[in-house]
Amino acid sequence: MLRIYLDNNATTPVLPEVLEAMRPYFGEHFGNASSIHRHGQATRAAVERARDSVALLLGCRPAEIIFTSGGTEGDNLAIAGLTSPGGHIITSSIEHHAVLMTCKHLEETGCDVTYVPVDGRGLVDPDDVRRALRANTKLISIMMANNETGVLQPVAEIGKIAAEADVHFHTDAVQAAGKVPIDVNRIGCDVLSISGHKMHAPQGVGALYVRKATRLQPLFYGGRHERSRRAGTENVPGIVALGRAAELAMQGFERGDDMKMSAFRDRLQQGILAQVDEAGVNSDDGAPRVPNTTNIYFDHIEGESMVISLDLKGLAVSTGAACSSGAIEPSHVLIAMGLRSDRARSSIRFSLGKQNTAEDIDLALALVPETVARLRELSPAYRKQAVNS
Repeated sequence: MLRIYLDNNATTPVLPEVLEAMRPYFGEHFGNASSIHRHGQATRAAVERARDSVALLLGCRPAEIIFTSGGTEGDNLAIAGLTSPGGHIITSSIEHHAVLMTCKHLEETGCDVTYVPVDGRGLVDPDDVRRALRANTKLISIMMANNETGVLQPVAEIGKIAAEADVHFHTDAVQAAGKVPIDVNRIGCDVLSISGHKMHAPQGVGALYVRKATRLQPLFYGGRHERSRRAGTENVPGIVALGRAAELAMQGFERGDDMKMSAFRDRLQQGILAQVDEAGVNSDDGAPRVPNTTNIYFDHIEGESMVISLDLKGLAVSTGAACSSGAIEPSHVLIAMGLRSDRARSSIRFSLGKQNTAEDIDLALALVPETVARLRELSPAYRKQAVNS
């Protein structure tokens, strides 16, 4: 069976060029990057080359890059490392759980947290952030791109608010990195987190941008790795892979790959809506989005049933965040946007990657409408509505 993967916001396949770049660091170049002999210095050089590449992707200095195990660690380090009991944090109601759960934990240790709302498009109003500021506000943490809807937040405006208030600003850019150009100076953030496996590097590696002179309390204690901000022997193969993925992302921007992906996404979205009634795009009212993501509701079906049905036909999609798989509650993101619970449960996320082709879109456009029709035929409520109409 031909299998099509449209769940790239959950994780991406490692690109062949990335795999080739990291392969030598599992074998011949095995040294500890902290060792001063030749084996160690060869891997140290590879780590620093990768640091240079990630810094170019984010528009910062290499010394401002800290390598981590991924987005969750980066978010935890950024938030917990910049706050202390008695401080106040501002975040949004649609953040990834890596941010929300960290904030919940900090509330238990004596921090105050304000969760600003979003509108029906899934956008944070910067004025809500400004109004939430207090004398003891230490940090604003607002994501750059939402993992479920793909909506891009007005982070540059929020960065200006943070700078005016002399408050640290963190943005979770895990779902933005590699999809849209990032310039940390234009955003005005002090800390920014990314994850390798969302941009065609392997799982288990990420990076945190930390602006020069930002005092960040570490989560881990041990050696003086990563300028004493992240103790632990470096994951050299993963770091090399992340550096190569960053290079490929920059080359893709130069070729216009993001525009090509946006065209694929729009054709998929428009093709589905043209064939399926009582369906619509969540956040399709002028909100800016990353080019690879659309989130569509299909009334009268259960989203998880559709995911399973499509998987049996060879198409991988999702109902939302992979870390929430199996959750009984509907998406907190869609509920925060004002969707009814039943509509939130009937929503499907389609997310493209660099490996997807026009043929993949064609197959999805053939499978999705027939699957929706079949599931609706099995729905007693839908059949009853059809009879009454």
